[in-house]
Order: sequence, then C-alpha cells, then structure tokens
Amino acid sequence: MLPAEFPNLLANGTEGIAVGMATSIPPHNLDELCEACQQLIRKKSTSVEELMQIIPAPDFPTAGIIIEPKENILKAYETGKGSIRLRAKWETEEFTRGMYQIVVTEIPYQVQKSRLIEKLADLMKAKKLPLLGNLRDESAENIRIVLEPKNRQVKPEVLMESIFKLSEMETRVSLNLNVISSKGVPQVMSIKTILQEFIEYRNQVVTRRTNNRLAQIAKRLEILDGLLVAYLNIDEVIRIIREEDEPKQVMIKRWDLTDNQAEAILNIRLRNLRKLEEIEIKREKTELEAEQAELQELIDNEGKRFKLISKELGEIRKKFGKGTELGARRSQIADAPTAEIIDIEAFIEQEPITIICSDKGWIRALKGHSANTDDIKYKDGDTGRFIFKAKTTDKILVFGTNGRFYTLLGSNIPTGKGFGEPVKLLLDMPADVEIASILVNEPDTKLLVVCSNAKGFIVNAADCIASTKGGKQILNIPASEQAIKAFKIDGDHVAIIGQNRKLLVFALGEVSEVKKGAGVLLQKYKDGKISDIKTFNIADGLSWQMGGKEGRTRTEIDLTQWLGKRAGAGKLAPNGFPRDNRF
Repeated sequence: MLPAEFPNLLANGTEGIAVGMATSIPPHNLDELCEACQQLIRKKSTSVEELMQIIPAPDFPTAGIIIEPKENILKAYETGKGSIRLRAKWETEEFTRGMYQIVVTEIPYQVQKSRLIEKLADLMKAKKLPLLGNLRDESAENIRIVLEPKNRQVKPEVLMESIFKLSEMETRVSLNLNVISSKGVPQVMSIKTILQEFIEYRNQVVTRRTNNRLAQIAKRLEILDGLLVAYLNIDEVIRIIREEDEPKQVMIKRWDLTDNQAEAILNIRLRNLRKLEEIEIKREKTELEAEQAELQELIDNEGKRFKLISKELGEIRKKFGKGTELGARRSQIADAPTAEIIDIEAFIEQEPITIICSDKGWIRALKGHSANTDDIKYKDGDTGRFIFKAKTTDKILVFGTNGRFYTLLGSNIPTGKGFGEPVKLLLDMPADVEIASILVNEPDTKLLVVCSNAKGFIVNAADCIASTKGGKQILNIPASEQAIKAFKIDGDHVAIIGQNRKLLVFALGEVSEVKKGAGVLLQKYKDGKISDIKTFNIADGLSWQMGGKEGRTRTEIDLTQWLGKRAGAGKLAPNGFPRDNRF
C-alpha cells in the first residue's frame, strides 16, 4: 500500500499515482492539487484556508454544480470529514407562447442515468411531482434529459427545486480523508496534511530514483575505467588473450582490475579497437562524472530536491493543467439558489374525498363527500375505525402510539374499489407501532395529545407536520406507555375519565402549550390508566353517546361535582355513563 498521495488524482481522467485509501475521497482537480503542493513547497506555513483559495472544492468527472457553503467545505478540509452537496446542471429552452422545457446536461457524480430516469418516472406515477408534465431521455454521447412543466405558469426554478428535493438530481458526496500515512498507518488527515504527505513521498521517490541512477553511473564508470586501461595497453591485452590460458586472471593481476572490468575487456569486439572508440569512452566518462556530481549534490541538498519536485509538478500542470481541455475544472461552484417557495398543493386539483382507515391500518379514499359508507367492505377479521371527509390537497396527520406524527397528502392516498394499502407501506412507521388517531390538518388549529399515563399537552397542528416519511416526534413516551389520542381542541374545558370510571372536568387553560415534550399530568389515578378525553364548552354542558341507543346523546349541564383542577382524581361518572368509559 502506497503512502498518502493526491486524493483520487484521476479527477479528469488524467494519469496519476494511486492513493492508499481506507474510505471515500472525492476526486479533485489535478492542476489545483499540483498548484497547492507548489505553494506548500514555497511556504510550509500555508493554512488550509489559504489552500482553499487554490482548491475551492472537489472536482467531479461528471461535472455538476457544487452548492455546499464554503465554510462547510473548509471545515471538511480541516477535519478530514464532511460531505459535499452536488446537483445536476440544467438550462431552459424557450418556446412560443410562454412555453419552455428544461434540459439537464450534467448529473451528479456516481448517479446512474437510467436509475435516475426510472426514479423520476416513479415519482410522476405516484403524483409526487405534480409540477412535472413529461419526461424524456434524449441523451446520446452527452447527457440530455428533457423535463416539461405541467403548464407554463410553473416557474423553472420551482420545478427544479421540487425535483432536487425528491430525486438524485441532487446528492451528497461523502468526503472522508482517511488514508494510509507515510508510516503505514490509516489516519484521518486534513487536506494540508495529505498534500504534505504527498510532497514527502515525492521526496522519497526522488531520493530513491537518484540513488539508483548514482549506482548505475558508478557501475558504468567502473567499466569505462577498465576499458581505458585496455586501450592504453592494447598490444599487451591482445598478447595475453592469445597466449595465456587464463587471460582474465592475468589481466586482473597485471593492471589491478576488478572482475567486471576484466570481463568487459574480454567482451570488446575487434571492430571497436580503434582510436575513435577510445575518444568516445573518455567523452562518456566525462559526462557521467558531471552527472554524478550533480546527482550527489541533489542527495546532499534537500532544498534542491524540493525545487525539482516543484518543477516536475509544473510539468504535470503544463501537460494536464486547466489550460488544457483534459485538465479544465468541470464542477462549477455556486451558491444554492433561493427559489420562491410554493406549496405543491397549489398545483394539485382540489377534489373532495372520504378517507377510510380500518382497525388494522388499511387506508383508502373514496371520491366525493356523499360516498355511501354503509356498504364498505373490509378484509376478513378487519373492521372500520376512522371515516372522515377531506380534500385531495389536505395534509392528513397520522398519530402513532410511539408519539410521532406522520404526514400523508390526500392525493397520495390510494383510491379505487379495493381494500386500499397499509398505512405502514405509505409511511416509515415501525411494525410494532399502531395508529392512535388520524385527522385532517387545518390552518391555525391546536391539538391535544395524550399518553396512556394521562399526561398530555397542547400543540399547534402546523408543528406536527412531518417533512419525511419517518415522521416527527412530538409526544415523548415512557417505555411502558403509549400515545392514545390526538384531537382538535373545540371548547374551553377538558373532560377526562379513567378506567376507574372517575370523571374530572377542568379548564383548558391549565394545560400547557409546547412544541414537544412528555406533557403534564391531566388526571391522577391510584390504579389504572386513562380511558377517554375530550374538550367542550362548559356553557353547553358535557355530552356523550348513550350506550346501546345509537343516535341518542345525553348532556349534563350541571358539572359542579366533577369540576376541579388539573391532575385531580375526579369523581364517579353520572349514572347512565357508557360502560366502556368513552364519551
């Protein structure tokens, strides 16, 4: 394994020296790396920030646009760890009557074009890209992906931002400068340390290369000295070769030659026994001695070695630098565009739907609000649980027993005559988590979220919207408990009843309002847990469904004996209150 060298020198397909890597190092521009090394040779105290003026960011062979803030790149170069935000390059082609199309000409590094096209098509099919009207791949030798907007009112920047958000048109490339040091040990280094390691490695290479050449010169000079002896004593050499049984040993003894010198004399061809050849040997010896002196000075003088290294880097820059077609920087560096933020719901056709979710979590939508729900069929062993009206543009909040809120867009809920799809396939909800509540998100509404330990709090519905399938943690749940309910607040008082059939009524103002947390105690129990909770207006009285008599309700106006403070124990519910302890 080689010592640490340039991170992926083959930034633009040019020749370079391999680097011993433990993990991922993005490719960089060869010209910039060479210039940075030259700067470090000139000034060892050059800081990473100064080096970044030369190497502003990685340079990817598939080009693209780097939109990572400079301070993040600097931190990654200083610490050796980070990531680079890279997105596709696109341009707009204008047509008549305000129509246009977007052409993507460069895609992010290591993103497969075929997989990217397939992903975009799947997103269109799932109605997750409502601003995108059509998609075509017109690529030949160069990338050309054509995106057509849904209509001409859609701004190109807004359309592309929605695509960047959901697809690999924008990716993050890991930067982990974990390389093998000159001591043979894996180490996370800063960009400066890596370049210093490379310079030191080149110093070792120059030293080994020079020593090797010096050894070759010494060997050749030895031979040339022997040949000069032969030419000065050519007649005696000929006699010894003709008359002696062991001419090699005789010559060694006669002129104090080495074995190599004697062997070289014996291998001289007759045609070379001329005066011109002797002159050529003396000339070669003079040149080699001059080269030997120069190389020996290079070995003895470190400064000269570094000047040579800098000169060699300059030759690489001249051959593969930015002035050449091969060495030009490919990835542009820009600030992330601040496109106008428009909710994509504005481009979804608003239609009324009736949402149905079964007890086992199968969800579907029926068109219209007048849909007949009496004849709804469920899978064997399943029953209905949630039925409510909504619109295709509504955001549906799914509250799990783990205290997390998940968000579904009404238009993404499956329609048709089937049983629908499991909610857990539409969301990243763990297998052991059940649905506690489902409700439509309404502007400027507040929700009361409650845990089985009778703790809860008030939260703004807008704060419960999750931006990812993994949901958003709102209610913190103890290990032995679970969330049981989240509902829209409608009234000025809270009515809560426990499994012990004790009812407590208190003012809504006693419940704290936060964005997330474990909540405050709503009712105190000696044994058991909460059964049900609701909000109501005290002036209208407390109403509940009469058990066994569908459609009939009972209203209790005088609530004096159950009225108290939050976290009280309450008193037994009125006679006739449902046996399941639910309002």
